[in-house]
This record gives sequence, structure tokens and C-alpha cells, in this order.
Amino acid sequence: MELMIGKVIKTHGVRGEVAVEVTTDNPDVRFAVGEVLYGRQGTREKELTIASTRPHKGRLLITFEEIPDRTAAESLRGLQFFAEPLDDDEDEGFYDHELEGLAVIHEGQRIGEITGVTHTVNRAILEVRLSGGKEAMIPFVDEMVPDIDLEAGHVVVTPPEGLLDL
Repeated sequence: MELMIGKVIKTHGVRGEVAVEVTTDNPDVRFAVGEVLYGRQGTREKELTIASTRPHKGRLLITFEEIPDRTAAESLRGLQFFAEPLDDDEDEGFYDHELEGLAVIHEGQRIGEITGVTHTVNRAILEVRLSGGKEAMIPFVDEMVPDIDLEAGHVVVTPPEGLLDL
């Protein structure tokens, strides 16, 4: 399964640099100088080799070996970069697609299913469809989601009183 790791937002300057919104937690690996990025823009696909990168206002400014100037860079607007998930045995994190569809267990009972994950500035929030059809948002923190078992297909939640009643 491929993951979107970034998207070209706009050009920057006249030398072919583009501003990329990074959507990966491994930007140093994914956007290293010399890496070849695979991008899609509608039905069009591109391979681009990173020549240089630098941070700028919460985004990453990138120049590519194949893009000589602003005119060529302008054609990249909206290009989305994709890559396979990185294998890291020490990483205890989860990809959104691994969590979606898992059963949600509270006090030993199945209460619903994870339908999505919302990312905020400082944490992720699990979107849960409760058994009665209601929706709940559960902060994805150790105190409220103490156990995740991908093999068993469930997460255990311990939300504060009243959170599931909202």
C-alpha cells in the first residue's frame, strides 16, 4: 500500500523551487537529497530527483534535478508524492489505514469501530462509529487508548466518563 508523503503547494522564487506540504513523519528520510520521488497529478505520473531541500514556514522547499526554472516548477502544482511504508521494527506508531476498521472495546464489550483518524497540531484523534450509530472522537493518547492489537483486530479504550455520551 502506498502512502501520500507530500504535496506540491506552490512555486517559490525563480529558480524552480517548490513548496511541499509534508505528510510523513519521516521527512529526513523521504525527502533526502538524491532520493527519487514518485508523484501523481491526475493521470500523469512523474519521477523527480531531489537536488536540495530547506525548511520554510512549516513546509519544505525542494529543488529537483529535472526542474530548471519557475515555469517548469509551476507545472508541478498539486503533484502528490507517494511511497511505500517504511519498515522500522523500533517504531511503535501506526498508520491510519492499520487502525481503520478495528473494533473498539470498552470495559470488555465491543462498542464500535474506528472509521478514520483526524490529525491535529499536537495529536491524532480516532473517529469511532458507536454501535448505536452515533459518532465519537477519542484522543489517540496512551491514557485513553492503552492497548492496540492489530492481529486481534481491536483497540481497547478507557475514555473519561461522559466522552462517549456526547
